[in-house]
Amino acid sequence: MNDTLLTALALIPALVIAIVFHEVAHGWTALMLGDPTAKERKRLSFNPIRHVDPFGTLILPGLLALSGAPVFGWAKPVPVIKNRLDNPRFGMMAVAAAGPASNLVLAAIGAVALGLVVRPLVGVDAGEGGPGIGYLYAISVLQYFLSINIFLALFNLLPIPPFDGSHIVEGLLPQGRVSRAYDKLRPFGFPLLFLLLLVIPWLFPQLGIVERVVLPPVEWLRGHYLGIAEAVAGA
Repeated sequence: MNDTLLTALALIPALVIAIVFHEVAHGWTALMLGDPTAKERKRLSFNPIRHVDPFGTLILPGLLALSGAPVFGWAKPVPVIKNRLDNPRFGMMAVAAAGPASNLVLAAIGAVALGLVVRPLVGVDAGEGGPGIGYLYAISVLQYFLSINIFLALFNLLPIPPFDGSHIVEGLLPQGRVSRAYDKLRPFGFPLLFLLLLVIPWLFPQLGIVERVVLPPVEWLRGHYLGIAEAVAGA
């Protein structure tokens, strides 16, 4: 089995779980704050079919991972109607924050699971025989799961419409001309993201946008989660 297929088999389940929990967290938070739209449209299910966008959830992230670019993606957005929330201004901020928060919780669970899986290997002499392919696959899946959830959380906190961070910023801005001007940026969010993360790094690799701007916070947070894994493993 070649490395590309093994990477896909490890990456795709981790990515699907991370994105589905992210979207369901939005929906459940909206429901708790007064908006039952997601429930009415049967989007509070953990069934991936209800959430997966074939291109945004599977094809694009897979291509990015295999090309060594930052892995990002999206699912079908969970419907939230702002005016149905009990407190629309606060509610949209809370609903937006719930998605990244769910990924940080999943990353913590992944770190603990990784530590438990690695624990039997701590102190074992390499000459005594290495772990089998199934064991290595489990470790690979958990490593991807950890990294994907961290990246997805930070990626969605970017203050670029229509990502979660933009809803948080919009709620913090004073109502009026400034918030309306910010809202007008919403249609340009995805083109701007592709420009910053893919086009400019490809045209001007010497700028190091990914290496200097995108990866440092991801690696910093990943280091802390790996610290949890090491503590659980007893390393």
